[in-house]
Amino acid sequence: MVRPSSLLGLLLIGPLALAQDGYRLPPDDVTALLTASPPPRLQRSPDGARALHVQYEAMPSIADVSRPMLRLAGMRIDPAAHARFSTSFAVGVSVGELGAEGRALALPDGARVARASWSHDSEHYVLQLVTDEGAELWGGRASEGEPRRLLAALNTVMVSPSWLADGQSLLCARVPADQAAPPGAPTVPSGPVIQESAGRDTPLRTYQDLLTSPYDADLFDHHVTAELCLVAMDGAVTALATDRYASASPSPDGQWVLETVLRRPYSFLMPSSRFPAEVRVRPLAGGEPTVLARRPLTEEVPIGGVATGPRSFTWKASEAATLLFCEALDGGDPKVEVPHRDRWLALAVPCESRTEAAELLRVEHRASGIRALADARYLVTSEYDRDRRWTRTLLHDLADGGLPAVLEDRSQRDRYGDPGSLLTEPGPFGRSVVRVQGGKLLRAGRGATPQGDRPFLATQTLDGRTTSELWRCPVGCYESVDDVLPGAPLTFLTWHETPATPPNLRRRVVGAADDDFVVLTDHPDPTPQIRGIQRRLVRYERADGVPLSATLYLPADHEPGTRLPLFVWAYPREYNDVRTAGQVSGSAHRFTRIGGSSHLILATQGWAVLDGATMPIIGDAETMNDTFREQLVASAEAAITFAVDAGVADAERTAVGGHSYGAFMTANLLAHSDLFRAGVARSGAYNRSLTPFGFQAERRTFWEAPATYFAVSPFMHAEKIDEPLLLIHGEADNNSGTFPVQSRRLFHAIQGLGGTARLVMLPAESHGYRARESVLHVQAETLEWLDRHVKRSTTIEAGFDGR
Repeated sequence: MVRPSSLLGLLLIGPLALAQDGYRLPPDDVTALLTASPPPRLQRSPDGARALHVQYEAMPSIADVSRPMLRLAGMRIDPAAHARFSTSFAVGVSVGELGAEGRALALPDGARVARASWSHDSEHYVLQLVTDEGAELWGGRASEGEPRRLLAALNTVMVSPSWLADGQSLLCARVPADQAAPPGAPTVPSGPVIQESAGRDTPLRTYQDLLTSPYDADLFDHHVTAELCLVAMDGAVTALATDRYASASPSPDGQWVLETVLRRPYSFLMPSSRFPAEVRVRPLAGGEPTVLARRPLTEEVPIGGVATGPRSFTWKASEAATLLFCEALDGGDPKVEVPHRDRWLALAVPCESRTEAAELLRVEHRASGIRALADARYLVTSEYDRDRRWTRTLLHDLADGGLPAVLEDRSQRDRYGDPGSLLTEPGPFGRSVVRVQGGKLLRAGRGATPQGDRPFLATQTLDGRTTSELWRCPVGCYESVDDVLPGAPLTFLTWHETPATPPNLRRRVVGAADDDFVVLTDHPDPTPQIRGIQRRLVRYERADGVPLSATLYLPADHEPGTRLPLFVWAYPREYNDVRTAGQVSGSAHRFTRIGGSSHLILATQGWAVLDGATMPIIGDAETMNDTFREQLVASAEAAITFAVDAGVADAERTAVGGHSYGAFMTANLLAHSDLFRAGVARSGAYNRSLTPFGFQAERRTFWEAPATYFAVSPFMHAEKIDEPLLLIHGEADNNSGTFPVQSRRLFHAIQGLGGTARLVMLPAESHGYRARESVLHVQAETLEWLDRHVKRSTTIEAGFDGR
């Protein structure tokens, strides 16, 4: 039986739902706002003296986004460019002194810049260009002349250009000159595609874009097969070897290359990162490689675990040719009780085999990274405790063998306790090492406080015991540390912004007054028409006492006491305790940007927007989703209550929206509460039986917690979604779990049950939406849907209680 309110909705949207009128446009003022050209991006040289100014368009066209693309082995490949598929290209580049306008670089007609990078000595730069003929590497000297083509037929599917220690040559991969044309698709099937389970536990996340046939495997081989070569800035090219490379990295001294090559058989269930492979080290001067490890197909990896055997091979940045790698001590299983989960080993090159490696150290929790200092006796390790969601960083002195210094030891969600990131600099071989200034480490962070973020620069002693603040963002603005420059006195760069002024680069000296700085860029406001929008960081409380926060946006012409329709945009996050769940994130002093498919566009159309409204899910890491629905509803109710009590929201005109996990949240709130009159869900997953080996932070499988999977799946409760829901999804979504079929099936369920919904499938778009036509259409759909069902609505649907 169709509900009366739903029948009205169907009558209203029926013609629109069936019409295929092409892309729609939002109001002219919205279109002008979204298509405004952004300021150029700065690609600074390591010494901070020069910069590449890289200019992008606001959005690519649908023609660019819908270019031919291959979906193979968990990745997306641009077959024409022999590169990862991308929709982000620069349309112009200039080079010059930092703080100066710079000179435009002459590039081939029609060429687009995919990437730019500096040599570690700041003398040279290279650009990866994409043309109609393929990809090319161009480069030049920063102080003179125009760039020149260094390498044609560049292949970056798996290997990106890497600078060698001399700063004047790079390790690259190119399409082999004798490579045949790609294999043609078979016109007649050669036989069935068969998969078999052998009785072993192989829990799989819901990967997308996997190989589906022997033809796919051959096509994948064609595009990952590359010839390694050395490319000098004078254009000289030296060929090394050809293989199916998954990665290639030169040693710090430039004498060796660490390479990973793929081996068959491939898998139809796994991405390429789990394919069989060999890890080898090869002399760049010529000669045969030494095989260090043979990795089988890694299928039997526990949920949240790692593969057994050696992994995470990397060069030690502070030594000429020393490899570091990791091995699990718990069989890769996070549920196994052991005193140490991982160990790090070192292997000096040249070597005859991996057996020559020596153990360096062990870490209690799962290893998540290792970094060097310029002084080779020191290493910094990072580790992660899955059970507590806890992160720890340690500084090891390999010379004395004593206990490591604890640099960081906190909940991953503890924003107030975040000491900031360790800053880096080019080391003795040009590789990035952890920076030490005056015998102390340097850190920079966002500086979360109960009053909002106030970024900072600080030092930390090598024993980790003492932290001293060198600078903190002044009150009344948002200014974050970009980098610290070499030399003395200690000089650093910051990005400064306020609600009325866009981010611009400044140079400061530690110890100087807040008003003592040098302005290095003067980017104008690209969208002055929205400068009057009001922005406030607000705090409120859930009924159970959990502190919550959000950023409130109000129209420029809003007058106190005027109640507006309210839109709540959110994304749930998991926490182990109330203390971290209630911490404030964000700042009221940031420059307001509205671009792409941003929901903040509603603040220009007469809405109050609660952005980033916190929706914490608190509890034991293993079972917190058992109360997912209840906690969501309580947080949403608190958000509405706050906005109504503050006198800015109309309790009878409220809507909710979110992207990905936020879309999942949106559908759940419509199904299990009567708080909102409508919802907007973008690129979500709604049936958790389709992600049976966990989702988001859920660690249990569907078969271990079927009741929870059922309870949190909006698809299973579609009969309760009695408010209008706009579903938007990219037809080419490659995000794990958010298959486009998720939105299609929820729409079909709501439609079949007599509910009110609209499904918008965006051609060629992935998890996020990029094309100008798609973005403007999303905004038009969203504004029209919310205007019709919430903003202009004068009746209250049955069951809506007005809270």
